Amino acid sequence: MAKYSYMTQEGFDKLKAELLELKTEGRRKAAKAIGEAREKGDLSENAEYDAAKDAQGMLEMKISKMEENLSNARVINYDDLDSSKVVILSTVKIKQEKSGKEFQYTIVSQAEADLKAGKISVNSPIGKGLLGKEVGEIAEVHTPRGAIKFEILDIAIHM
Repeated sequence: MAKYSYMTQEGFDKLKAELLELKTEGRRKAAKAIGEAREKGDLSENAEYDAAKDAQGMLEMKISKMEENLSNARVINYDDLDSSKVVILSTVKIKQEKSGKEFQYTIVSQAEADLKAGKISVNSPIGKGLLGKEVGEIAEVHTPRGAIKFEILDIAIHM
């Protein structure tokens, strides 16, 4: 059974555009590199040819993975989201109990995660720990360094 990947329309469109780029320009560049390496003579001892073939294999693997992600993608409708608890696409303000530091994250799909932009994956330890929690609740997040407790200060859905 396929595992669904929930994402925004923006994330879906970005992934689709990147896939198209790889299937057209990426494949064209890989074929050109193989052709140039082939022209250099004996293929049995041609490291450049081997490297170009390996790069082509990696490109095809990436294309295949992206196609799988798109086929299992489910675009989320903002109108269907409940802001009373943490769900995917929630922007959550949390406070670490021990240090008192406050953080704000938006919970997104794995494909859209970008920590610098404050977007964490729903599959990350923090994402998993926050899901389903309501304002005022304490979320216990299990990380490689041990359990960390966060208080949910605010939950919002931003489009």
